Amino acid sequence: MPATIVAPCVTPASSVPVSLALVEELSNGERMVALYASDMPSRYRYRKGDTAQIVAWICQGVARLGLEELYLSAAYAHGYRLLEMSRAETAEQTRAHLARFADSRRLARAESLAGLTMIGPERIAVSATAIARSRRPMVEGACDCGGTGWMQLQFFDGEALSLSCPGHNPTGDRPNVRVAVAA
Repeated sequence: MPATIVAPCVTPASSVPVSLALVEELSNGERMVALYASDMPSRYRYRKGDTAQIVAWICQGVARLGLEELYLSAAYAHGYRLLEMSRAETAEQTRAHLARFADSRRLARAESLAGLTMIGPERIAVSATAIARSRRPMVEGACDCGGTGWMQLQFFDGEALSLSCPGHNPTGDRPNVRVAVAA
């Protein structure tokens, strides 16, 4: 494994540390995935003043995964979380999530540390592009909605109800629905 980055680099044209600028371009979920992929000890406990070390681990995770894999893994983790909270995850999705994030305790630790980078006096801002990326979950594995964004619930009398799929359509947007208001 590569050595742990212990200090951010400074660009000659700016006094802003490169690693801090990189972390600002990452959403909370992307920071979580980067920490999961880094050399962060699984039982690490945050202490006041450790933000520089957390930033170094985030940068290390980004370097290991690359931005594309980081974005993808964060979107899959977010999609799975939405499905899991709605109790709509399938066995295939659970297997895919566990293959990607085998150590659930480490993932929980990485998530809590990523959250700490966003609060308090040492908080690191999140860019608008990172926020926009974080609002696009992805689903890995077969979904009950079949990728349509809508799941059908059958009732006893043959009645059906469509529910928005939390993974494919978390906002519940209906395609091609026009609303007219009459005065």
